[in-house]
Order: sequence, then C-alpha cells, then structure tokens
Amino acid sequence: TNSGFVVRITQAGLDYAHQHGIAILEKELAQLKLSDISGDSRVGRVGKVRYELSRLRLRDFHLPYSRITPISNVGLQVSISNAFAELDGDWRVKFLFVRDHGSFDLKVENVYIKISLRLGSDTTGKPTISTSDCSTRISKVRVLFSGKFGWLYNLFHSNIESRFQKILEDKICEIVDKSVQNELQTYVRTLPVTARIDAKTGIDYSLVAPPRATAQSLDADLKGEFYSLANRSTVPFSPLPLAFPSDHDRMVYFGASSYFFNTAGIAYREAGALVFEITEDMIPKDTGFKLETSTFSAFIPQLEEMYPNMPMKFRLSTPTAPFLTIGPGGISLKPVVDAQAYVILPDSSLAPLFLLSLVRNVSAVINVRSDHIVGSLDVGRIRLSLKDSAVGTFEVRMMQSLMNILTSSTLLPRLNARLDEGFPLPLLDRIQLSNILVKFYQNFLLLGADVHFQPK
Repeated sequence: TNSGFVVRITQAGLDYAHQHGIAILEKELAQLKLSDISGDSRVGRVGKVRYELSRLRLRDFHLPYSRITPISNVGLQVSISNAFAELDGDWRVKFLFVRDHGSFDLKVENVYIKISLRLGSDTTGKPTISTSDCSTRISKVRVLFSGKFGWLYNLFHSNIESRFQKILEDKICEIVDKSVQNELQTYVRTLPVTARIDAKTGIDYSLVAPPRATAQSLDADLKGEFYSLANRSTVPFSPLPLAFPSDHDRMVYFGASSYFFNTAGIAYREAGALVFEITEDMIPKDTGFKLETSTFSAFIPQLEEMYPNMPMKFRLSTPTAPFLTIGPGGISLKPVVDAQAYVILPDSSLAPLFLLSLVRNVSAVINVRSDHIVGSLDVGRIRLSLKDSAVGTFEVRMMQSLMNILTSSTLLPRLNARLDEGFPLPLLDRIQLSNILVKFYQNFLLLGADVHFQPK
C-alpha cells in the first residue's frame, strides 16, 4: 500500500549522520580493553622464549577516513580505511638463563573495517537497525620493546604482532556490533510512531514497511494518518503514490500527501472538534454590529416581530469532513459549513431560527517552524443557501456580507491560531531543522531541510 507520509534522507543527510556515528564509534574503540597475553615462541632446537604482556593500555584509536553508502535493496554500508591505533604495556620474558622486563609500544596501522547495516521495522512500526556483516583487516602491526637485549626481542616479536593482529581484528567487530546495538539502535527507536497533537487527536507515523535504500538516498514510508483519540475508524480512501522529485540539495525531505491532510479533517470531525459556536462576546467591537435579532431583521422582517431585540448565537458544523487538494499551485479546499442560528430566550434556552449552508473557497499557506508543520488559511467570499427556516423564507443573498464578516472575524482567527501551533514532524530525538524548503507537487507537499544534531 502507498504511504501517507514519506521521509527521505539524502546522501548529504547520511554523511552528516555518519560523522556523528563515527565519532561515537571512535570513542567506543578508544575504550577497548585487552586482557594480559602470555605464550611461548620456539627458537629452533635451543628452547622456548616465554613471554608475558600485561597492563595493556590503548592510548587512542583514530578513524580518519570513512564513508557511508546506501546499497539498493540491502541497507547501508560503512567503509573505514587507514585507521590506526597505539597501545602500550609492560612485558616480561624468560629464555634459558636470561630474564628481562620492560615496557613496549604497539602501533597498529592501515586498519580497514567494512560494516553492513540491515534496516527493518518492528511490530509497532518503529525502525530497527542491526549489523548484518562486519569485517576487519589490519595490514601492519609494529611492536617496539624497551630493554637491554635487542637480539632477544627479535626471537618473539613477530609472534606478538600476529597475536595482536588477530585479537584486534576480532575485538573491533565486537565493539562495532555492540555500538550499533546499544547506541544506534537505541537512537533510531526515538522516532515517534504516534504523536499526540492535543486532547482529541493524534498522528500515526508508524512505518508501513522497512526503510529502503536506493542508490542516492534512504526512504522511509510512514502511515501518515491523523486519528481521533476517542474513536479511530477506517479512512474511506487510500493514499496516492508520491512522485518524489530528484532534488537532493537538503539533508532530509518530507513528503506530506493530500491523504495526510485529509485524514486530519476526518479525525477532527470525529472528535467533535469541528463544531464552533459564535456568540456576542466573540465579535470584535470594530465590526459595527451586534449579534441580535434586530441586526438580522433587515433581511428577515418577521424576526423582529417574533423575537424583538433578543440575543442570538450561531453553531457552525461540518456535514462532511473538509476535503483538500494539493497541486503545483498550492493547497485549496472548498469546505461546506452548516450555520444554525438560534435566538437566546430569557430563560437561556435556545430556539432555532434558520439553517444556512456556507460554501467558501479557502487556500492554505504552509511552512515549517522548529519541528512542526504550521499554516494559515486565506478565505474568499462566502456563498450562502437556505437549508431550513423556522421564521419563514427570506433572501439569503442579502445576508452574504454580514455572514462573511461574522465568520472572518470570529471563526478564521480561531482556526489560524490552531494552525499556528502546528503539527509535529516525525523527527528523531535531539534533531533541529534549518534551511527550510517548501514546494507543492501533485497530491503532496514537499518539505526539505538541513538538520542539526544536538549531542547529549
């Protein structure tokens, strides 16, 4: 199935993540612990050299050259070359009647490490990452002994160097696997698969399939669906495929489909959040009218006879969830709103007056602020039709300007205030976005950004 929301990490984004990952791995390798080493090295028919190496200390481990590559249908490959390390420790040796001891330095050069990372998802829709393969090759190990008997060290140093090479080749991949499991896997699981928006709604950002690597990027297909916290129902339509452009200037891109936005309308309607009431105290003073029967009696003469100079209120609701379209020109929608007018009786009860149908052309402006999609609505003129009336028939066309002012001065500011709070993007922990790009394509909105990772 198609996803409602797509996240693309470009090569630039992978390179940035790779820098931080390598820095972590370098620290992990620098803390590598080595056990004491002892053994024998036979010298022809003369006998054996018995050696012991203790108090082994890794001074540093450097990974100066590395790169990360997405491999189609496989995952990610990290290649590290020309790495080097330095160790020191104490040694003790026994050969025939000769005994000696001292310290030594060990230089490990031309270390090559190749790591393959498998990408997946678990049953909750969170991403997973693991080491599918790791290999280490060390081209050069040099050990330098301090002491009086130079000829003696030559009897066993090659044995020591080969043992160190084998131990380090095994240890490095152990640390890589541990670092991926403890650091990288823990971090990718900070991706929120559900994001609570408010007391009534949330967004489902769970993965619908494992992340997939292409030759140029890493793509993650997310469900991208708003839902009501009280009553989650099946969405009556499916997402359309998103034709991502070949734009790789930013580190990360988000594709928010029309499905994503349209499920918001369904979720808010099911949660009862698309019902608004307009009362006198909500109308700005500069509009020049009061919400009472005397104002509307100019259009409905019988209203003044039935309910003279009495306060009114409107209840706005949507008979169907608003449905928007996204195209190269932007986002547009034509919501239908029912406006039920009431008179407020002296005992505070309500008497229905008339029911209007309001249709309005609406366009949306979208942006990204911090880690949220934010927006605002711009509305055109309203079109009215009379659906029901308890005060007789009347000409609604004359009321259009009044209703236009009424909804623009009360309803629109409330909607824009909510849109200005925004909706959270699916971001890993401690990620900040910058250099934002917003573009519209057929059936989806493309958001591009560079990222900044804030270490703990």
